[in-house]
Amino acid sequence: MDKALRAYATVLRLIRRLPKDTRPYYAKYARENFVNYREVDANDASSLDELFHRTYNHSIWVLNKYKVEESAADKLKDICCG
Repeated sequence: MDKALRAYATVLRLIRRLPKDTRPYYAKYARENFVNYREVDANDASSLDELFHRTYNHSIWVLNKYKVEESAADKLKDICCG
């Protein structure tokens, strides 16, 4: 749970780097996704790893879409893939 909260907080910080008019959409999208997956079994390591990798990969995709430096997600990479 702690890892998920750290990932969510980091995603919200990354959203602040996006253009102002896109932030509400991505903030809502991130919240909905984290809420939808909160029922995942905490003991199922493979499912959790997959979700964290998807979190990171999707975040990188969005950052690249808006030409935000990919290195901004280094902390998220450490949380999700490290």
